[in-house]
Amino acid sequence: MRWLTGWSTGAPRAGAPAHEALATVAPIAAHALWTGANPLWAVGDWRPEEIRLVTLRPGARAAVTGGFAAPDPVEDTPATTRLAVLGHCGATDAELAAGLAAARGGAVRHLTAWPGSYTVVLRTGTRSTLLLTDLAGAQQVFHTPWCGGTAYATAALPLADLVGAPLDTGHLAARLACPESPEALGTGTPYLGVQRVPPGHVLAVRGGRPYLDPYDEPGGSADQPRGEAPAVRELTRALLESVRSRVRTTAPAPPGGGRPRLGVDLSYGTASATVALLAAAVPLPPAPQPASPSAPPGGGQEPGAATAGGVRTGGARTGARTGGARTGAVKGSWARTAAQEPAAPEQLAAVTLGETEPPATLALAPDTPRLRHTVLDPGPDALPYASLRTDPQSGRLTDEPGPELVAAARAEARFDAGGTDHLTGYGARQVLDGHPARLADLIRAGRPRELLPPVAALAGVDRAAAGVLTGALRTPLTVVRAAHRLSRIRYAEALDDAAAKLTARHVPDGGGTAGHRSAGDLAWCVPGPAARWLSDDALSAVALRLRLAARRPAPEEHPGARRARHALHRQAHSFRTLVHAAEQPGQRLHAPFLDNQVVRAARLLPDDVRLQPGARHALLHAVLTGAGRTDLPPDWGRGPRPDRTAPARAGLRLAADGLAELFDAPLLAEAGLIDLPAVRAGLADPATLRSPHALAGLADLVSTELWLRRVRARRHGACWTGLPQPTHPALTS
Repeated sequence: MRWLTGWSTGAPRAGAPAHEALATVAPIAAHALWTGANPLWAVGDWRPEEIRLVTLRPGARAAVTGGFAAPDPVEDTPATTRLAVLGHCGATDAELAAGLAAARGGAVRHLTAWPGSYTVVLRTGTRSTLLLTDLAGAQQVFHTPWCGGTAYATAALPLADLVGAPLDTGHLAARLACPESPEALGTGTPYLGVQRVPPGHVLAVRGGRPYLDPYDEPGGSADQPRGEAPAVRELTRALLESVRSRVRTTAPAPPGGGRPRLGVDLSYGTASATVALLAAAVPLPPAPQPASPSAPPGGGQEPGAATAGGVRTGGARTGARTGGARTGAVKGSWARTAAQEPAAPEQLAAVTLGETEPPATLALAPDTPRLRHTVLDPGPDALPYASLRTDPQSGRLTDEPGPELVAAARAEARFDAGGTDHLTGYGARQVLDGHPARLADLIRAGRPRELLPPVAALAGVDRAAAGVLTGALRTPLTVVRAAHRLSRIRYAEALDDAAAKLTARHVPDGGGTAGHRSAGDLAWCVPGPAARWLSDDALSAVALRLRLAARRPAPEEHPGARRARHALHRQAHSFRTLVHAAEQPGQRLHAPFLDNQVVRAARLLPDDVRLQPGARHALLHAVLTGAGRTDLPPDWGRGPRPDRTAPARAGLRLAADGLAELFDAPLLAEAGLIDLPAVRAGLADPATLRSPHALAGLADLVSTELWLRRVRARRHGACWTGLPQPTHPALTS
């Protein structure tokens, strides 16, 4: 796990014990980015090119430092401004320097507009620090009170370790009951006292006190929907730039490692296939050549360029001559090797896990020579729930629980065959989504006729599955009635209704037709798939959170846009958990669809375009066409999809004994979160293995139980040196 951490303190008092502790506490195996009263560290497996610092002092040009350079020895003054950008950022040094200069006036939104996925830390003077989250939530920031100030980090677990925070079972209950409802989750975390910064917000720590402000208001004037054609052009530009920036900055694989430089994922349909085809159209940068012993002083750098310890001054990158060694036969001449045959383009490892049917292989037609397609058959050890057959506590401890924990072995097998930098299509469904709740937005906007195509598509699906009467009459009536109700109901009334249904255990079981399930999604707050197995006390606690939220001001967003945005946040959190659970050592997993510029471009898509049947496939087809891939078939991506729940069902059958043992004396029951007899009855019911909704709820329960056991088995103080040894944290309400 890679993370950033630091703190900002209030006015120090001489001899105060709290400030004396600051001199002894530090993260283990960390690299100091800057020191002083408000330090910042990078902890974990960071690459040198993923760390860039910009320092601006009065009367001097901005100095850009890259890699693991020693902290600046010059003491900061109130006029000093520092910028740290960590992660994959496509900005040049000149753009970073210009961004820091503009940020001195208080503007920060432009710092989030560069390609890539990264974390920004801005420090002004000696007492003010700003941290910016991304719009999707893949790059998160957390904070907690500590030593009279505020400690912050990009992971919650180290902060809980720092302050000895116990687990917050109320938050765990909210995650299981309403995983996409901010009214239930709030800004809390599974650790009591550790708070999350919402996506699209900036954490400002001034004088040791935290302040939260949005830097990107949802539905702002800059992101108002446009016409279909300009919106698709902007989406094409943003996605192509996100993919290109990753391909062109890809570092070569370690010598002898056997892993290709770049990999792409073809296991999840048209989104990952789109990323693969875009990446295959961008040539990889050449591997750096070792310096020749006869090279001139400075390693062949351009005149006037100087680097020392990775420092680049003036916001300009240093360059190197492309010629060979100098012979000296003619003054100023450079000997170049004889012309050679151009090497074949470096291939990309295209990985498919256990699929030989469309859409994975369809993504390769017409043939794309740069994609080296590998179909993996990992066997039973890589099925979901594989850890239950060995040691449930042997897996990695992630920052937070998530259903990705039960499928970590399967993801590891896929990523192990990928590249050092592995591109995926995670988040495309949520970024380009046609969330059912958007039907209510069309009614609120006075465009009810545009409901006809999506409702007709749902009716067609139900007609084939449940008969003509259901498809032709019941489905349209149910969906349109639910959309009208959501467009008219008051926010407070909707939350009170959701709280009453939770208290009465009226939670959906995932049954019924596609139209019935879509009508259930037409609400401000929808219970998650694991809510049916929670205890009465847990459901009552979540219902109380909803009732308290109903007393707060109603959001200005339309319900469909809000539901879709928080579905994106949940998917980004899932991707973050997946990275923690399955990313290989030295590897980087990339999700270009979760980049800020792609999310902003997708906001420009009109609602009626998103809600058209097959809209996501049509949008991705248009993106590839705009990027120059004009030879794809018209029905690309519209073939039958493989059964995504089949591996989970197979894994559950093999891990039946381990699953029963897991729920023999679960920590979830000890904390009062689940109705244990109902869970055991569900495990004994064969229908559990047939319902995707029940499988999703079971994955939530099992992953939370695994995470609780790993947290309890963890040694306190594993992230820090100089901490006192408190009592072992227990499960508390």
